[in-house]
Amino acid sequence: MIKSKNNTYWPPNMSSNKFSNLIIIIILFVATTFNSCADKSTGEQTVKGVMDHTVTTLYKTMSEKQLDSLTNDQVMGLFNDDEKNVLATKHWMFDVNVPVVVSVMRSTEQKTVPFWLAVAGFVKSNKTMKNEQVTYEVWQKKFNAGHIGLGVNGFEDYMLHYFVSVVPQNKNDKLELNNFFPANQYVGVLQDSAFTYHDWTELVLMNVPDDMKGEKLLTTIRGRGTESHLVGAFRKTAYPSSSTPDQVMLTWSSDPATSMDIQWRTDTTVETGEVNYWEKGSATIMSAPAERFRMEDRNLMNDRYINRFTAQLKNLKPGTTYEYQIPPQTAWNEKYTFSTPEPDSSFSFVWTGDTHHSPTITKLFNLADKSHPDAAFYSIAGDLVSEGLHRDHWDDLFQFTKDIICRKPLMAVIGNHDTRQGLGAWMYRELFSYPKNAPAGVQPEHTYSFSYKNALFLMIESTASVDSQKVWIEDQLSKSNATWKFAMFHFAPYNWDEPYPDIQAAWIPIFDKYHVDIVMNGHIHYYMRTKPMKGGKVVSSYNEGTAYVESVAIPTAPEKHPEEPYTIVRNFNGDIYQYVKIEGKKLSFTAVNSDNTVIDSFTIKK
Repeated sequence: MIKSKNNTYWPPNMSSNKFSNLIIIIILFVATTFNSCADKSTGEQTVKGVMDHTVTTLYKTMSEKQLDSLTNDQVMGLFNDDEKNVLATKHWMFDVNVPVVVSVMRSTEQKTVPFWLAVAGFVKSNKTMKNEQVTYEVWQKKFNAGHIGLGVNGFEDYMLHYFVSVVPQNKNDKLELNNFFPANQYVGVLQDSAFTYHDWTELVLMNVPDDMKGEKLLTTIRGRGTESHLVGAFRKTAYPSSSTPDQVMLTWSSDPATSMDIQWRTDTTVETGEVNYWEKGSATIMSAPAERFRMEDRNLMNDRYINRFTAQLKNLKPGTTYEYQIPPQTAWNEKYTFSTPEPDSSFSFVWTGDTHHSPTITKLFNLADKSHPDAAFYSIAGDLVSEGLHRDHWDDLFQFTKDIICRKPLMAVIGNHDTRQGLGAWMYRELFSYPKNAPAGVQPEHTYSFSYKNALFLMIESTASVDSQKVWIEDQLSKSNATWKFAMFHFAPYNWDEPYPDIQAAWIPIFDKYHVDIVMNGHIHYYMRTKPMKGGKVVSSYNEGTAYVESVAIPTAPEKHPEEPYTIVRNFNGDIYQYVKIEGKKLSFTAVNSDNTVIDSFTIKK
């Protein structure tokens, strides 16, 4: 059983040889699911349209206390008959060419049965099936040939959405399914070992009734119930937007020597944005326009809509300090400054593992900044927040780190918490501006690479297809003449709890071939550095093998864990950052906890 540290169950990795192409299906599935308010071709209402209208009405008619205390019975009273019909029939749709029996498998742990099941004529059978997590009861109904429409999973945010199977009433009929909504529906075979959720293909069925085996299986994603989530759904941000720009953050999307991306937030009253910037000490002011993105978090009751801005500064001078200002602010904030790198081979950076949703990272980041003002940038190895589609979590992260990320670029990678139950990481993409050089089949900015002076950084999404990124990883490494090579991704290939054999098989041989110096990971919530590793074995030095390092930025409770013979240092107390300094062909590595105690250090000389 695979379990994250906050008792949320997550897949170790969504990819395998068998299902490596499913990431494209997930992307298309999610994009189609959360469609516009009405079907553009027919003008008919959609589930999203009904829910958007309902939430808008609730904000106008209910207090925050009333929103917090909504019950399922109260929610049912919010909809008229036409809206209930939409919710009961337009969540999941398809056509069949012959009479069929449709089976809906819903978890017995879901407290409230979807309101439409019995009303629509579905009957609960005595059949069940299960996976490693839960038991599913089977509801069935006969349909004539034609259109079939199924309803929402419910109004609470239950984690495991129902799934569906279809079989002809007449065994001699050849069943054809088409006109799916959401589009790009994957159709499998109902049987033991079949997966039902695209975002957790390792979670497979057991004890499928013999008389149901072989039916056509319609899979889904775990988080589709979010579309109709109202009970316990509403949240507040502690840091709502205003007309004054805030959440100012630096990143790179192109060459760090000559560019800088600056992002910020305002409320929706501010329609345009720009950055004024100048060389320190110069009276010449330059300007760069910003692109605007309107972001919605529908269930954020005190700040549903915001505007996000990104300005890309180009043709900067290497080795130069710049100051900048974001109108309409007229006074210069002394923190709004950055430097482009000098044309030499020395630099440093700070990185850590999971920051999640913890105010303790303020102390850790400020300590790192005070101790190492020379750091050129900061990185986080995934799980930046605990709920990647809850904007209030991102608001907190930017508040906790605000004094650093406005001066030092934040270059991060996606963890499993930054995406959410198969619903994707669109909020992450809109919040960060990174290089768009991802491999085919991976969302732009989820995987990317950048070079800083004499070092290459591969920033890889380990929750995406592992096999589909092999060629890209080798291409990036084979074309690089960098002295130092680093890879950062969330799922650690070596650890005591959840080793990732697919990553070990697909990526580590490439790291070995081109001698990646350090692989930086998170996820397991402890600190660990391996001995020099090559080919899955300990070798004599880091000039021959790679250092695999895991870290975590949040507090963790000391625990006893099985020994790991490949490790040289382990620490289970959390609150740790790493400082890496490059001086030509010398690398110095230091791991420091929030008490400012060095818990690990080593050097590599080439």
